[in-house]
Amino acid sequence: MIKVSKVIHRGVEQFKLDFSYDLAIIAQVKNIEGAKWSQTLRAWLIPFTKEALNTLKATGNELDMSRFKVGAGNSQDMKRPSEKLPSPNSENVLEPTKLKSGNAVSIMVTGRKIALKMPKNEVDIRFLNTLRYSRWNRANFVWEIPNYPGNLDLIKDHFQGRIGEIVVNESMGISLNKQAVSVDRDELLVIKTLAGRLRIVSAYNSNLQWLIKKIPYHRWDSKNKWWTTPFSESIMAQLKEFSSLEGLKIKLEHEESGEQGLKRANSFDIPNYKECPESMKLKLLELRYSERTIRTYCSMVEEFINFHYRYELDKITEPQIIEFLRFLVMERKVSTSYQNQAINAIKFYYEKVLGGQRKFYFIDRPKKERTLPTVLNEQEVKALFSCVDNLKHKTMLMLAYSAGLRLGEIIRLKLIDLDRERMQIRISQSKGKKDRYTKLSHKFLNTFDKYLEEYRPKVFVFEGAAGGEYSPTSLQNVIRAAAKRAGIEKHTTMHTLRHTFATHCLEHGVDLRYIQSMLGHDSSKTTEVYTHITTRGFDQIKSPLDSLDI
Repeated sequence: MIKVSKVIHRGVEQFKLDFSYDLAIIAQVKNIEGAKWSQTLRAWLIPFTKEALNTLKATGNELDMSRFKVGAGNSQDMKRPSEKLPSPNSENVLEPTKLKSGNAVSIMVTGRKIALKMPKNEVDIRFLNTLRYSRWNRANFVWEIPNYPGNLDLIKDHFQGRIGEIVVNESMGISLNKQAVSVDRDELLVIKTLAGRLRIVSAYNSNLQWLIKKIPYHRWDSKNKWWTTPFSESIMAQLKEFSSLEGLKIKLEHEESGEQGLKRANSFDIPNYKECPESMKLKLLELRYSERTIRTYCSMVEEFINFHYRYELDKITEPQIIEFLRFLVMERKVSTSYQNQAINAIKFYYEKVLGGQRKFYFIDRPKKERTLPTVLNEQEVKALFSCVDNLKHKTMLMLAYSAGLRLGEIIRLKLIDLDRERMQIRISQSKGKKDRYTKLSHKFLNTFDKYLEEYRPKVFVFEGAAGGEYSPTSLQNVIRAAAKRAGIEKHTTMHTLRHTFATHCLEHGVDLRYIQSMLGHDSSKTTEVYTHITTRGFDQIKSPLDSLDI
């Protein structure tokens, strides 16, 4: 069955044909003179003439004319092919400029949005509600419709003859570094932020949207109307290649550093400076929190109670808590992670230490912008090791890369945790109070044996000068100095070697599930950021250190 209706498309009356996909019917419709497919209406159109309608009837298909009732008076409306329909600019059609201002429809197109002002009309409102995501803006008394492909044509077709003006702004404006910046339709603006992400601003482009959605940790900022993705050289290369293929001019900008926030107050700034309550420390120890978390939470609570130093901690009210949290953001200008830690520490004290009920503080928790990890290539890893002369330092760096260990795991690793027979390393009570096993490298053992012979550690694999655990700050200084000597411009820390281990394992064919296990990730999604899933058994795992010619 073919449903036949009358439409005005691009200022011309035509028959619109709706039917289920059928190649035979399509072939018959194509034979009708003047037939064409409308991408906007997603339907076939034929001329609004008796000849075209008779040809359609001659195909033998059942026609549903209920949407277009041809009566005695209406049959004369169909013209002969030789009779041209009046154009919108002909004398017998009211021009937009002749419309009364109270009845005219005003359309303004700006970037991704269409603003439409019209007299109230139930038929028009029902039409606008059929357009996806259209809405009534009460503040400006206009309808707002997304400028998706085809939407403007549909609006023009519906309001044909009633449009007073159409204003199309080819550029869209944003605020960058507190200055207004315009982005033309043939431009792609890419801004590298201080947080290590990219902001991508452009007119609507379905191909660009498809490309961005393939990038991990992408996010659409509905407020500012731009996409954000992590920054990496490969992503920048993809965007440049895309711009070249699409004929877009790419503009690269860098976000300027903002104003520095206030420094944290100390005992010299505040009279009767208070320290964190002992009950807080004891509760954290009782619940077996890590030493690092205990130090962080106690530090946060100490800053909080000294912000309200005139009040006893137990007497501080919820509005005062919110006041402190806003102070951190607006005056101290702390990072999102610092802000979240402060909220967690304060909640811990009031809910766990004082035994109060769980509360919701009316302040939004900031969303941390996800970034892609920095990874060294194999040549950079070799250069890094070659620039370290101290045997202990070199052994520590090689262990981090060969087994994917965290800084704290290296510091706390004991001699009994290395199993030479099974070529595994046992990591005990690491992040999240979890145990796991990771790979022990053959080449690492060659260097490790030399280290044992020279340093002879007793309990921990790496001990300080006076015994006990090695200083984590010293080890971070070691890798920073080594990276500088090796000419590595990437921001390199001990955790960079962990990311590099995971990436190089994948490049050597190790299954992502085993890498997840060796890294100690709860969710596979955390590990998937490195690359696609591969298939290889645990017995075939080879440490990336073993493939280096050192």
